Amino acid sequence: MRLDTLSTKVFTARTLVESRMLAPTRPDKLVRALLAIKKWGATPAAGYAASAIRHPDAISIVDELGSLTFDEVNRRTNALAHALGDAGINEGDGVAIMCRNHRGFVETSVACSKLGANALFLNTAFAGPQLAEVCAREQPAAIVYDEEFSALLGEAARGRRRFLAWSDGKAEGVPTLEELIAAGDRSDVVPPATHCRLVILTSGTTGTPKGANRRQPDTLEPIAALLSKIPLHAGERTLIAAPLFHSWGLTHLILGIGLSSTLVLRRRFDPEDTLRAIDEHGCTALVVVPVMLQRILELGPKVIGRYDTAALRVIAASGSALPGELATTVMDTFGEVLYNLYGSTEAAWATIATPEDLRVAPGTAGRPPRGTTVRLYDAENREVAPGETGRIFVGSDLVFDGYTGGGCKAVVDGLMSSGDVGHFDADGRLFVDGRDDEMIVSGGENVFPREVEDLVACLDDVEEVAIIGVSDTDFGQRLRAFVVVADGARISEDDIKAHVKANLARFKVPREVVFLDELPRNATGKVLKRELAELP
Repeated sequence: MRLDTLSTKVFTARTLVESRMLAPTRPDKLVRALLAIKKWGATPAAGYAASAIRHPDAISIVDELGSLTFDEVNRRTNALAHALGDAGINEGDGVAIMCRNHRGFVETSVACSKLGANALFLNTAFAGPQLAEVCAREQPAAIVYDEEFSALLGEAARGRRRFLAWSDGKAEGVPTLEELIAAGDRSDVVPPATHCRLVILTSGTTGTPKGANRRQPDTLEPIAALLSKIPLHAGERTLIAAPLFHSWGLTHLILGIGLSSTLVLRRRFDPEDTLRAIDEHGCTALVVVPVMLQRILELGPKVIGRYDTAALRVIAASGSALPGELATTVMDTFGEVLYNLYGSTEAAWATIATPEDLRVAPGTAGRPPRGTTVRLYDAENREVAPGETGRIFVGSDLVFDGYTGGGCKAVVDGLMSSGDVGHFDADGRLFVDGRDDEMIVSGGENVFPREVEDLVACLDDVEEVAIIGVSDTDFGQRLRAFVVVADGARISEDDIKAHVKANLARFKVPREVVFLDELPRNATGKVLKRELAELP
């Protein structure tokens, strides 16, 4: 065995022991759990089968309907897999899932894993035509959805089997998951010949959403690399506020299954209810997108102080940019528990910033974890010099297998483009400067809106800001800023321009400032800049 291979195995084993994933277990249970993992491979089915053996009576899921133990989820997903099979869903078929965060999402995903059916995760914020286009391309055999999305899915669901995951009433003629589970055989399912695929959709912020084939790792090394940076522990309670259909929420669903964690889920994000759930269930980890942190902080110290959040050891954020000032304020409020992961649907994770990173260098995306390579290239695919800005390329065992409709991201030296540009500081920390297609050329000068956004966001009177490039007859392009003013604050266009001019080059000063009540965002908190560009 090569030294580097041995070193990786030692690192993996040590990290998994520290995370308590590899904990002392009664010998007979350990043997049965290992056999279940061998039987199912690296799949969600394996996680629940093994946890049902090791911790049958421990709480697995808590949602608005109550709680379920690992044994209950394992048996319920057996029944659901058998029932879906009886309904005509076969190995290799696609099952579209359009659900909010609740047991139905989890149990459908696990049942697909047991069946060998491919899970297609639909974005709950998509419009009807987008959903119809995605389903026409991906051709799922069935759609599992919450009743509230019935009208949106009208065209997308046509000619497909339909099942209700969550119903506040009863959609006549559409069977519910609870009905399928009640009628299904709860005995173990025969493993499929091939593992299911998980298809995650890109956000669609710049065009038609694409389906990304997410490979499942052959070893625990990628999980160990993540856990070495974000100290999640087995058997603890994690509140996943980020949407489960998004790669960040899904990552923590899969991690939680592997760690035998209790997953606390709420269908809709509410900042105060999130604090209440952390207090009530003693959650040690909170998984969010950055805008959720902003909404929590907006509650103010008095409301936040009503709830006991002392158990929180980890606040894990990803999905969109985390402004440096927001990171600092979150840590001032909740302690040194904030971790920021930068990545993409296609490249998985690229870098992770620890609380120490965020204190020393607010706004950083952090450093690559073990097993991940990040390099920066110029327009001619040459690696840039230290400190210079370049296109971000990522390599790891988790890079996706290509889009379901064909095609892939740009690849250089075996590394895949994240679609962003950035730079490293002197200590090797990555800073993301913006999308590589957002750079504008104003009067011959290259300008990245992200730098200006971060500067304006630091103003006390500014709650949110987004900046885009627009056409200009004299300079080619110019910056236009969209600003949401904090409650009770007063700030003028001239104030904002003067602040930028005092801190950045003249050509980076926005020519226009538009004040809005709120910025348009998708379900994962990303600002929809294409909608801003359409404003008069």
